[in-house]
Amino acid sequence: MRAASWHAGLTPQHWKVLAGSFLGWVFDGYEAYALIVVLPPALKMLLQPDQLPSQAIYAGAAIGITLLGWGIGGLAGGVLADYLGRKRVMLWSVFGYALFSGLTAFASDFSQLALLRFVTGLAMGSEWATGVSLVAETWPNRARPIGAGFLQSGFGWGTLLASLVWFYLSSTLPLGADSWRLMFGVGALPALFLLYIRRTLDESQKWKAAVQARRWAATAGAPGVAAAPERPFTLFQLFREKEAMRRTVLAFLLSATTTAGWWAISSWLPVYTVSLAKASGLANPVSWGARVALLYTAGAIVAYMLAGFIIDRTGRRWFLFLTYLGSLLATVATYRWVGSVDAMLWVAPVNGFFTLGCAYVWMAIYPAELFATTVRATAVSVIFNAARLVAWVFPIMAGSIIKTFGSVPHAALSIGLVYLLGLGLPWLLPETRGQELPD
Repeated sequence: MRAASWHAGLTPQHWKVLAGSFLGWVFDGYEAYALIVVLPPALKMLLQPDQLPSQAIYAGAAIGITLLGWGIGGLAGGVLADYLGRKRVMLWSVFGYALFSGLTAFASDFSQLALLRFVTGLAMGSEWATGVSLVAETWPNRARPIGAGFLQSGFGWGTLLASLVWFYLSSTLPLGADSWRLMFGVGALPALFLLYIRRTLDESQKWKAAVQARRWAATAGAPGVAAAPERPFTLFQLFREKEAMRRTVLAFLLSATTTAGWWAISSWLPVYTVSLAKASGLANPVSWGARVALLYTAGAIVAYMLAGFIIDRTGRRWFLFLTYLGSLLATVATYRWVGSVDAMLWVAPVNGFFTLGCAYVWMAIYPAELFATTVRATAVSVIFNAARLVAWVFPIMAGSIIKTFGSVPHAALSIGLVYLLGLGLPWLLPETRGQELPD
């Protein structure tokens, strides 16, 4: 008998949940990458003359501050989603980051930019965990990894959108030196439209049933807390149960590896490409950085779209191992062996496939399968967002290394060793391929 197609039985409501969560992540991706590509021209305008020699440090600080806000906001939002519901927290998250993204366009100095990026990060943080939880709890088991991969692809499509918009703006300069401000204006407008889309989504029935039944255990079958009269605080619950704590710590370390690697290494790829273009005497070096950013993001999108199918074939642990091995090799190839823009055009999509694609997509699939419903959003948020509370220092560290040694490759190759963690940690986690989502 022929097996049913992965999408057999999916209803319009399933696709509506995915579309709403996907679009929210599109604009999160746009917002995150918009900051990276506009930093060089923005800092030239916002920094004082005596600050310009330390531009790499200020760039790292702007990225790090955004990550810090994202981490704090994500932790708070994940906890709130387990108490108030996934849908309500999503709505407030989208509204908040749309508002503060638009206000970023009016920053007049670095202090204002840093403050607005921190507040925008606070609002952005909770959007992802709520979307992942909604998709995981509403999609059927056979389609869940694929749906989660499609959801995560929203970040790639968002970064691609940011790359396209910046390629146009950097080529035409409609506002001259102020054209970078339009990136944040564009980022605010479509996010506001999501408020209407969110109102068409239903709340997770699995979450409602778990709360009503008072199922407070953090992992399937954990003793002592299921159906307890008083609900334990979800964040504490992750560390109160031995197995939940073990899974949380291991998954967090893998997430921190991804986050440190991407923000401290791959986010410098456009800047590094611009330096290669300048060294080769190419016209409009900034546009070459934008082209490579497009190719890098395209590679990530391919990974997102294929990940759900691949991870169900290889299993979760093998997927993680191959992801971090590929990220390590791609980092070495990019920053040690590539010496021209032409070579970068070939290597960038491979780098994006691993360091932005595979290295992030597992977080939309695997953590939701490790924890029970009433703590799921908290757990997913801790794993994904708490990593930023550690990794936010790595962009600043990278900026300092760049200033000291005078080149991006030194920083990338030094910090790239973090990917070695991903070769061993996956084997300490349980394999969940083919298993039902825990109640």
